[in-house]
Amino acid sequence: MAFLLTKLPSLPSLLCLLAFLFWETAGADRVPAIYVFGDSTADVGNNNYLPGSTAKANFPHNGVDFPAKRATGRFSNGYNGIDFLAMHIGFKRSPPPFLSIASKIHHRIVSGIKGANFASGGSGILDSTGDTMSTTNQIENFATVRSNMTSHLSEMQADFFLSKSIFIISTGGNDIFGYFLQNNAPNATEKEKFITTLVSTYKYHLEKLYNLGARKFGMIDIPPIGCCPFPRSLSPTGGCLDVLNELSLQFNKAAMAVMHELSLTLKGMKYSIGSSNAVVSNIIRNPAAVGIKETKTACCGGGKFNGELSCTPNASFCSERNRYLFWDKLHPTHAASKLAGLAIYGGSPEFASPINFKQLVEEDD
Repeated sequence: MAFLLTKLPSLPSLLCLLAFLFWETAGADRVPAIYVFGDSTADVGNNNYLPGSTAKANFPHNGVDFPAKRATGRFSNGYNGIDFLAMHIGFKRSPPPFLSIASKIHHRIVSGIKGANFASGGSGILDSTGDTMSTTNQIENFATVRSNMTSHLSEMQADFFLSKSIFIISTGGNDIFGYFLQNNAPNATEKEKFITTLVSTYKYHLEKLYNLGARKFGMIDIPPIGCCPFPRSLSPTGGCLDVLNELSLQFNKAAMAVMHELSLTLKGMKYSIGSSNAVVSNIIRNPAAVGIKETKTACCGGGKFNGELSCTPNASFCSERNRYLFWDKLHPTHAASKLAGLAIYGGSPEFASPINFKQLVEEDD
């Protein structure tokens, strides 16, 4: 730590350095910050600050089980999976949405010291997916944060800080939905071409984050999205849409190979892939084992399986929310997210590999 004392620091820098000393001695179960990227599975309110966007959840009945029954912009009746992972890591919940504090130039999150959530509902890996903050936009926002960080810390200190932080990424489902809506019966060649493009773009984003200082990556794979209430409502039989599930599995397999490749070529990179696919698939196969009774119909919404209409203030919603897999037509309930967070953080290789998130947190150079 001698490099930290090469010059007399200003008060803000001194506070940062004291924080470094605390985090370095706090034990293997602590990380200094979490940075979150992704779509509505990870968004905690960024879209609230996007004028004209319809991909929002800052109204009832969303948040009915959040503290003070507050609709924060999470697509959930309570917390989402990122919140639970953050809790297991040692934080109160996910860091706040970046856009909520972007104009507060002296805020510690803007200066990078407390982490930030850049995720945006409706976004995807591809810039062409959705009309909110793409992954490219989110990484640009993180680059701004990193630049601000170096106004408080040296490059070496910032690199050290980021190397101990966790970068969580949960995205890809919207890209597959978007592709399906344009081509709902792709042949094998078309599917392979799409997945190749998607994964190569995914790899590019990861390399960009690595070059900005990320070293510990916590990835969330794509769940069996064909079993969500909305796709079920499109099915003549009410069953899962196989093509969506097949594309999800193809992406997950290719992304796993990319992560392994990057870990061999990028010095110091470590990763865990949390399988929301395995979690949701297990719940669907045996819901009673984890206290779930309804896996097809959403708790809140309207139409067939409550999957044709969104969860709005005028929609009906269920009373036994802890017994439902899905909150609305596309997103899990607080209860399901809690199960996923537990399995991905400390579970077996079925739910997180090659190591789980707990091992990623504890992993050191």
